[in-house]
This record gives sequence, structure tokens and C-alpha cells, in this order.
Amino acid sequence: MTSGIITTLGLIVGLNSGTHSRVAIIGGILIIAIADAFSDSLGVHISEESENMHSTREIWESTVSTFLTKFVIASTFIVPVLFLSLSQAIIASIVWGMSLLGVFSYFIARAQKKQPWNIIAEHITIAVIVIILTNYVGGLIRAIF
Repeated sequence: MTSGIITTLGLIVGLNSGTHSRVAIIGGILIIAIADAFSDSLGVHISEESENMHSTREIWESTVSTFLTKFVIASTFIVPVLFLSLSQAIIASIVWGMSLLGVFSYFIARAQKKQPWNIIAEHITIAVIVIILTNYVGGLIRAIF
């Protein structure tokens, strides 16, 4: 989930910076929702198969749940783009993504019996770096092309 959130935020910010196009951003979100979800679910599937510790049913449950989770999470970012001005949608998407990231990171840390704030800070920091870099790259692409 965390990678799906960070990937989608990077895509949204980069496409906005590069195109300022609602259509491009919605298309990008849908494409990343499908491609990233399939890619990660296949990775989970292969990883589970290679461990030789899980039944076929468990492997497919992991595969399908990974796909559905990543697809649904990424798709939620379409909502602000549809109903808000583009600048408001970008801000709302960042707030939404950071909120999801914080909540999921908290539960990940608790499951691992680690300090939640360290994990949350690490994931938020990575997301901020991705947002800054993709904003810069999008602007650079817009300036060059």
C-alpha cells in the first residue's frame, strides 16, 4: 500500500507540474492503478511461489488481495481530481496520501512491534522526497518540451 500511495502521489504531482491537464492526471492515475497493481501482485505471486511454504489457494489470495488493495487505493486519488479545481485537487491528494501513509505506517510499525513514529517519519520523508523530485522533473519536462 505504501508504495502504491507514494507512486500515485509522484505521478499526480509530476503530471500536474508537466502538463496542468486534468485528463492526463486522471488517465495517469488509472494507468498506474492497473499497471502498478498488476506488477506488484505478480511480484507477490512469484515470491510466494518461490518460498514453497504456501498452498496454491494462499498464493492466489495474496495475489488477488495485493491487486485489489493497490488498485482501490490508487483509484481513490481520482476523486479530488474530478471534483475540485486542479490546484485544490493536488493539495487534497497530497493530504489524502500523507494521511493514508501515516495510518498504514502506524499499523505496519505496530505489527512489527517497532516505534510507530520512526516508521511514519521514514515513509513520510520518502513521500516528500518523491513529491519534490517529481514536481521538479515535471516542470523540467514542461520547460524542455
